[in-house]
Amino acid sequence: MKTIDLRSDTVTQPTPEMREAIYRAELGDDVYGEDPTVNRLEEMAAERMGKEAAVLVTSGTQANLVSVLAHTQRGDEVLLGDQAHILLYEAAGSATFGSLQMRSLPNDRSGRIDLALIEKSIRPVGIHFPRTGLICLENTHNRCGGAVLPPDYLKQVGELAHRYGVPVHVDGARIFNAAVHLGIEARQLAEPVDSISFCLSKGLSCPVGSLVCGSAEYIGRVRKFRKMAGGGMRQAGIIAAAGIVALESMIDRLAEDHENARQLAEGLSLIPGISIDPTTVQTNIIVFDLIAERLEPAQFVSSLAREGVRISPLGGRGMRMVTHYGIERGDIPLALAAIERVLS
Repeated sequence: MKTIDLRSDTVTQPTPEMREAIYRAELGDDVYGEDPTVNRLEEMAAERMGKEAAVLVTSGTQANLVSVLAHTQRGDEVLLGDQAHILLYEAAGSATFGSLQMRSLPNDRSGRIDLALIEKSIRPVGIHFPRTGLICLENTHNRCGGAVLPPDYLKQVGELAHRYGVPVHVDGARIFNAAVHLGIEARQLAEPVDSISFCLSKGLSCPVGSLVCGSAEYIGRVRKFRKMAGGGMRQAGIIAAAGIVALESMIDRLAEDHENARQLAEGLSLIPGISIDPTTVQTNIIVFDLIAERLEPAQFVSSLAREGVRISPLGGRGMRMVTHYGIERGDIPLALAAIERVLS
């Protein structure tokens, strides 16, 4: 029986072209700056985001950690959403390694933080208060169902933050999903902010890696923190080679994932025992509630797994499904049929 794995787009396998590129990659020692494949990928990433420089890191979590550390000083406060990946799923790394106070502000269903609340939360200068060292946003927003932050909102946050001398970092793990949804270049979403990270290992289907993009001076600081965090790699071109293929050939196909997600959401909305508004699905993440009371969430997940469909619980009665490379159009009715069997 085929397994339809909808837990995350991190389960993607590299494409045949990526495997070939990995095999043939020209290599050097990246800590010395001598890996030509890494250097090319970093140049491509910076160009895609409209920034001066970029650096390859091992993961999205490491990308956010070194990005936050390079913007802040010990004792600073970081403003971010209460549903942010940095806050909920990164093992308190910024607080632990940066001695930073993480101050959460409510995310609305679209992943936004109210502009007036951001401004109100920026600390005045005084001996009683931590310095507001950074504002973090997330685009697309994982916990908010893959919601997209548009350029006008990002511009408003950037202008507000910069009036107070506060930098803005975007956790752009799925920034290309946002760009494809909006029909624009990713650099338009990166332009208003000081730094942005993105993952190679999610919808872009690489086996490992993320990039951080920003000014040349800022990326110099990020490299230092990457070294501290054990992220200095040697012949990392075997990672970068897949990333080059991804940036060249895997971005436009994200639209297929979005269409599959919409089809899945529309099908879910017709199944008794599930609550979802399919019109809220913008990219490749579907979040729904299990309202069939006779089934506990853990039972639902395990029963689906026995039917060959794997999904992720979100806590409470919330569930998440993510479409990606490897999930085909024909898998959608199969997954829906399995859900109906479990709930019937």
